[in-house]
Amino acid sequence: MNKNIRRKDRSVTDLEQIKKVVDDAKILHLGLLDDDFPYIVPLHYGYEYDAEADCFTFYIHGAKVGHKIDLILKNQNVCIELETDVELDPAGDIACQYGSFYSSFIGQGNASIIEDIENKKHALNMLMINQTGMAFEFTEQMVQAVAVIKVEIANYTVKARVKNR
Repeated sequence: MNKNIRRKDRSVTDLEQIKKVVDDAKILHLGLLDDDFPYIVPLHYGYEYDAEADCFTFYIHGAKVGHKIDLILKNQNVCIELETDVELDPAGDIACQYGSFYSSFIGQGNASIIEDIENKKHALNMLMINQTGMAFEFTEQMVQAVAVIKVEIANYTVKARVKNR
């Protein structure tokens, strides 16, 4: 975890709170390098956390061919962003006083394509558990029909501005 953020009062360092942000978000924005411009894709995801390495591993899936796959094969450096609990903080007639309540996770790491069938099944189950709360059985045919991407994130920051209830 990289803790160098400007708004230290919004920094989230408690692991259980961090995992709650990751659990609650449901959509991962994957940032890839596409020559002179970033390329960002919103995706459903699953994840695992390795406490020893303080590393999150995210699993995403999609078509076996396409721009996202081409970019990962060209450059495995990626960034991700997750957000949840987004709500406007109104300020009446003063536009510059408006803000937002939110929780966010931003990280940098590496992406790779998972080829092994059993590892793909595991990754797809992590995705389904995170999205639905349920595990599923996957046949080899089902798994071979999709690309599964592993994104390892060890450099991340988590911030929140929560509403006083």
